[in-house]
Amino acid sequence: MVSPNQTVVTEFVLQGFSEHPNLRLFLTGCFLSFYTMALMGNIVIVALVTSSTGLHSPMYFFLCNLATMDIICTSTVLPKALVGLVAEENTISFKGCMAQLFFLLWSGSSEVLLLTVMAYDRYVAICFPLHYSSRMSPQLCGALAMGVWFICAVNASVHTGLMTRLSFCGPKVITHFFCEIPPLLLSCSPTYVNSVMTLVADAFYGGINFMLTLLSYGCIIASILHMRSAEGKRKAFSTCSSHLIVVSVYYSSVFCAYISPASTYSPERSKVSSVLYSVLSPTLNPLIYTLRNKDAKVALRRLLPSFSH
Repeated sequence: MVSPNQTVVTEFVLQGFSEHPNLRLFLTGCFLSFYTMALMGNIVIVALVTSSTGLHSPMYFFLCNLATMDIICTSTVLPKALVGLVAEENTISFKGCMAQLFFLLWSGSSEVLLLTVMAYDRYVAICFPLHYSSRMSPQLCGALAMGVWFICAVNASVHTGLMTRLSFCGPKVITHFFCEIPPLLLSCSPTYVNSVMTLVADAFYGGINFMLTLLSYGCIIASILHMRSAEGKRKAFSTCSSHLIVVSVYYSSVFCAYISPASTYSPERSKVSSVLYSVLSPTLNPLIYTLRNKDAKVALRRLLPSFSH
């Protein structure tokens, strides 16, 4: 309950990077460049996969879903962050903050599950190549993608709903450049249920899914080491290395941002790790997954002439 002497907060001030005014111009240029690259790169991936019959395979289907979530993630975070860098004060309404939290949680948790599904896809492709088409059928792939979107939408709804039940009575400054769970837990209401549900989500997304991804790659590496062909080993490692790089960058930043006790929460560390998973990772994904892939390059060359006519 909020006491009569306390004022209920109806809007928040996103602190952003206001404590480093000398970096504003540099950060504005970086964020604008990253947002443009992430948006264009991921839109190109979606266009390539949907228009090129040669890319109608499970791997590219899940990559298309990942690109869609990257677009949602960056579009949820960066426009408001850019406003904060050019404006004197960056305010966001309570409803706007909750909407941003929902879409960030939805896209972020979906990426974790998609990375797990993509690791399983590579496991089946490398360890059971003769059964790949039957095991990774279009029906299964569609069900997995729908399951990811639905489960993560429910997860985001639960956390956002729990957050709306809290009373915020000041200070109204959020020590971040977007609305995120840890800084919002500084509420005047009890946050025990929120903290427990956050730990449950951390255990599922950061624990179980991480272990499943490691298990998939453990089996993949064991299978590759037993290959007799040097060319086969090289091709398999090349295919998996891209995904491993993305998984490493994403999980390390998410662990830094979320898998830590509230008592050790550091706004500065959280901002840096958040830039990695909400800005840098969506920007690098198109480069890592497509520019190193021969099929994607061929599809891109076919797509570009169609725009010139």
